[in-house]
Amino acid sequence: MSANDYRTDGSIDSFENRFPGRDYEIEFTAPEFTSVCPMTGLPDFGAIIITYTPAARCIELRSFKYYLQTFRNRGIFYEDVVNTILDDIVAAIAPLALTVTGEFNTRGGISARVTATHAAS
Repeated sequence: MSANDYRTDGSIDSFENRFPGRDYEIEFTAPEFTSVCPMTGLPDFGAIIITYTPAARCIELRSFKYYLQTFRNRGIFYEDVVNTILDDIVAAIAPLALTVTGEFNTRGGISARVTATHAAS
């Protein structure tokens, strides 16, 4: 697969985990996450932190970057951001364990941290 073969449609691509018999963690930090407050229409800024233990597949980073950009102009609450990302990653790669944390910048004197987790059964 060449660099030009990757999609930019907001889907999460993956690749084969070359160490499926070993539990290990992968962590991504996206410090420039943006979305829009559905109540005010004002931009929300923050960081999204993904920590997961892969099963058969791993997240391909370029597609994940484009996936996160789909939130840029989307009116969505913080809680929905974090839980939507969690659900979409679970659907894409079925990890053994996953934690998604959104650390949203201060607005109106209040900052927010939202964390959602998944564990394979």
